[in-house]
Formats: sequence, structure tokens, C-alpha cells
Amino acid sequence: MEPDAQAGHDPVLLRETLEALDLRPGQTVIDCTLGRAGHASHIARRLGPGGLLIGTDVDPRNLEFARARLADAPCRVRLFHANFAELAEVLAETGTPRVDGILADLGLSTNQLFDPHYGLSFAAPMALDMRIDPRLGKTAADLVNSMREDDLANVLYERAQERYSRRIARKIAEARRISPINTTDRLAELVRSAIPKRGGAPEKIDPATRTFLALRIAVNREVENLAALLERAPRALRPPASDAPRGGRLAVISFQSTEDRMVKQAFRSAEQAGLLKVVTKKPLSPADDELAANPRSRSAKLRVAERTGKS
Repeated sequence: MEPDAQAGHDPVLLRETLEALDLRPGQTVIDCTLGRAGHASHIARRLGPGGLLIGTDVDPRNLEFARARLADAPCRVRLFHANFAELAEVLAETGTPRVDGILADLGLSTNQLFDPHYGLSFAAPMALDMRIDPRLGKTAADLVNSMREDDLANVLYERAQERYSRRIARKIAEARRISPINTTDRLAELVRSAIPKRGGAPEKIDPATRTFLALRIAVNREVENLAALLERAPRALRPPASDAPRGGRLAVISFQSTEDRMVKQAFRSAEQAGLLKVVTKKPLSPADDELAANPRSRSAKLRVAERTGKS
């Protein structure tokens, strides 16, 4: 597939996702994480004039970018500012109770990572925000300045497996007593100062990375929203019928071990309940050519499941 330079973001596992969804002209697909329409623009071509592409995203800025990009799409397009946990409400709004495909790409768009509007990066000083959806109330600054020290440590450990979570939480608690922590660079320095220095080669990732990941996940309620999607998505897929011998498919691209574990377990439970059949016994990873073109894709994992006949 050609690179997605115009969008400022390469859709990850694009070839594998399109093959796994196995789309046909005239079908209905919901892209639950529309982003900059990287996957969606290719999906639209496969659906054609009789098809319907439904797109949701929590980021209104990316949503407007995607709207412009899909203006000339060959299929019908309905876009919504919504979280994928609101899947049922979106499908009710479109009058589409069952769909042929559901895609969720759980990664951030590249443009979001370094834009000061989001406050996600410690590569440059930014306001400590981290909200992708402006409808959310609490920012990352709210969490680090108001959470109990023990609760903050638990978030760092449970959401990002930060082994020095207690030390980091203690350092943050000490610092905020002097003045609030409101910028990404100050938080990053505090985290680095709390982690013991090691001899030998420098760490491959910045010591602040896991803390920032944990806070982003907490601020955006990513674990809770993913759990809601995985619970509701199977029944939103079209089951097999005489005119469609294969049921609809759900494809999820994850980037963190916690996310992938949740998807794997949810697919397994739905298979045991007779709702889904797992298509990918092992998750699909980017091929060598994609890794060479987009090193950020290295942690991506794609799992796919198909709707069975049980209602």
C-alpha cells in the first residue's frame, strides 16, 4: 500500500486489515477510531456506491480532517464525534443495528503525539493535558496534582507496569506541595529523577515514557472504553444468513500488552459463548516492509473475529 503522507499518519497493518475484514461492495462498516481516515479511505473504495461507511472518533480535529478527506468517497459516509464505547448509540442514530465490519485501531495518530494542543509529549514543554476527547473533564495535570499518592502509584503500575511507581508517586507528591505540576517537561524531569540510574548502555526508551502512557490511558478512560466496545461489538455484527454465509468481522489493532490481552480474552469468551469465531489464532504483526517504512508500527498486533449464527 502507498504511504499516507498527506494525512501525517500511516495507517498501521493496512494490507492485513483489509484482507481480514474481507469486505464486499454494498456492505456497511464502522470504523470506530476514524483518526485521519487512513484505513477508512481504503475501506470506502471497497464498499463502493451501495455501501455505507460509519466513522467515529473522540478527537473533533481529526474528525474534521477525515470529513474533508472522505468528501469524495465512493460510498455513503456518516461521521460522529463519539467514543467507541458509544457504539450502540451511533448505530441507533444511523438506523443500522447490524454491520458487516467493525474496525478499532487503538493507537494514537502521529499528529496527536507532538501537537501541543494535546499535551502528550515530553519532547517539548506543553501544558499537561492528554485529553483526546475535549468532552472529558479531568486533565493529566488534574490527576497528578490531586490524586492520593497511593492511588497515583497504582495507576502507574496497573496501566503501564511501571516498576518504580511508588518512587515516582512519592516524588510527584513532594513536588506538588511546593507548586502544581502543569507542564509535560516538569513532570518528565520529576519522573527521571525518581528512577535509579543504571550503569552501562542508556535505556532504549525515556524513563518517563511509562508514566506518560499510564496517565494518558487513565485520562482518556481507555481500558474502560475498550472493555465496553469488546462487550457490545459482537452483537452489532451481522450474523450469517442465506444471502451472506459468513458473518460480519471485528478487527482490533492494539499497541500495548494490556490492550492485546483484553482483546484476546474477550474474543475467547465470545467464542465460548457461541457469538464469535476467532479468525486469527495468533495476532498478525507488521511485515518487514512496513516496519522499515514505519518503525512506530513495531508493537502493533491485529486480532480478528467473525460473527457466528447465535443471536
